[in-house]
Amino acid sequence: MTTAKRRSINVESFGHVNPIPAASRIGGLVMSSVISGRDRVSGRMPPTIEGQCAEMFRVVREIVEAAGGTPADIIKMTVWLRDPGNRDALNAEWVKLFPEPGSRPARHTLPLAGGGDSLIQCDITAVIDPTP
Repeated sequence: MTTAKRRSINVESFGHVNPIPAASRIGGLVMSSVISGRDRVSGRMPPTIEGQCAEMFRVVREIVEAAGGTPADIIKMTVWLRDPGNRDALNAEWVKLFPEPGSRPARHTLPLAGGGDSLIQCDITAVIDPTP
């Protein structure tokens, strides 16, 4: 019997201060760490929710692709939003990444607590065909 081994997933344009990967994969299951909307060029948080959402969804795509999948493989996304009134900005990027209403992942949006300049964060769970 072969046991699936865990593999760290990293992307060049996104990293954590702590020694953790952007995501981890075992077999076909991929789970990410927290993904923020930090600008890949400046390393700073964009000042607007629209800018942070665009960057966060860009990183989501990069992570799932680095894991060997596509956004179609994402089955669930959890989002933390500082201001619930910013849901329109979240939904605008959501429908760009998942344009088909009949094929969108589940999503749970929660309040983002704590300090810092992040207006939005997320994590993802994806199921990718385990055969290369």
